[in-house]
Amino acid sequence: MQVDSFYDAGILRQIATNLFYGWGYNFYRKENQLRADDQMVRSKAASLLGEAMAAVGAAESEYRREYLPPPTRAKPFPDAEAVASAQKLERLAKSIGAAETQLQHQPVPENDRMTQRYRHEAPTLAKLIEFDERLVGQCELLRKAVSGEDAKAILKGASDLEAGLDAIKETLRNREQVLLDRA
Repeated sequence: MQVDSFYDAGILRQIATNLFYGWGYNFYRKENQLRADDQMVRSKAASLLGEAMAAVGAAESEYRREYLPPPTRAKPFPDAEAVASAQKLERLAKSIGAAETQLQHQPVPENDRMTQRYRHEAPTLAKLIEFDERLVGQCELLRKAVSGEDAKAILKGASDLEAGLDAIKETLRNREQVLLDRA
């Protein structure tokens, strides 16, 4: 092999391109940028849901400390309404966590030759932008609704929060359908 080959841009480009294609990746393709953006957006949206879940969990803990004291001889059983409220906060936190898990386990756009042959990946990924914008907005609204709120405020707006979670789950279902070619 000649030393000049190490400096010949044409030969180096050809070698690199062959390796990229052999690895199934070419970082100069628009699809790869869109796929990376999709992963980043899902990560950020999941982070917002994680913050919302933590806020509800903290409010639940504070509520339990305040309204569900340890049993005494005078009052061996806790107030039923306080228990129901604490359980409602717990269910809400678990529901937010389930949405976060569902988001993290969404199917990802495939990057193989058969997919590229039968489906145009770039338009599919571009279509996901619409769903990702909606998803991030919904997650941020949910996070803002519970962030810094006490348990009573969260309980008061629980029906709105549950409706917001339903909207997030619907967006996730629609997003998944685009990736599975059912939309």
